[in-house]
Amino acid sequence: MRKPRWWAELSLVAVVYAAYSGGRLLVKGDEASAVAHGLAVLRFEEGLGTDAEHPLNRLFTDVPALGVPADFAYASLHYLVTPAVLVWLFRRRPAHYRAARTWLMLSTLLGLVGFTLLPTCPPRLLDAAHGFTDTMAHFSAYGWWGGEASAPRGLGGLTNQYAAMPSLHVGWALWCGVMLGRYGRTPLTKALGVAYPLVTTVVVMGTANHYLLDAVAGAAVMGAGLLLAPYALRLADRIGGRAEALPVVSGGWETSAGERIPGQRSVPSTADDTSSATTG
Repeated sequence: MRKPRWWAELSLVAVVYAAYSGGRLLVKGDEASAVAHGLAVLRFEEGLGTDAEHPLNRLFTDVPALGVPADFAYASLHYLVTPAVLVWLFRRRPAHYRAARTWLMLSTLLGLVGFTLLPTCPPRLLDAAHGFTDTMAHFSAYGWWGGEASAPRGLGGLTNQYAAMPSLHVGWALWCGVMLGRYGRTPLTKALGVAYPLVTTVVVMGTANHYLLDAVAGAAVMGAGLLLAPYALRLADRIGGRAEALPVVSGGWETSAGERIPGQRSVPSTADDTSSATTG
């Protein structure tokens, strides 16, 4: 299989990410629906006794040594680690790059479907009576963000704050973890593959940006993308194969020097060649 061209891959990733980012903005749900969905998720978790967001959020709020690094991690690693792993795969594991990239992109687009169907208010945007603190707003003096998720101050309008279900912070971190664990060659790389998605899950809940079910949904979306990726690759190969196998326009008709009308040139068969060789 031909090695992917870096400029083609960069263009493809840029187009998919632009479509994803633009789609997030276009599918902003109304606040009432998003709040209702967020409260439904919270009540469901409380009913199961799995609402780990409250104790983590209180811990991150009360201990700046945990809350501030968590805010930096939430605001940056999502956008740094994933591209870095993509580049690493492209350069060091080219045989596995195409399948990994397809898995990531399909899962990302599935996440956009989730944002469209289920706009969800994150814990930090619920009424204060529900007991959550927006740690990024609380510790905003330490970073570039304000009170609108991880967006730089004044650019909150360029993000969809109700795109919480599923959590692609967790989904992308899981993808990175699988890549590092599967294709990394050192114990440290494999350990990072395990730690990164786990730490990301704790961070998104402790900063009150996601519910536990958002994280579960992020993992589920990645699972669906993994199942669909082989079909997408086969379809792409089939389309590419058809493009390469287009018939020659001349269909065997050729024009020799001095001819104005092309004539059909027959190709000697193997039998003819053998016969000629025997006669000679």
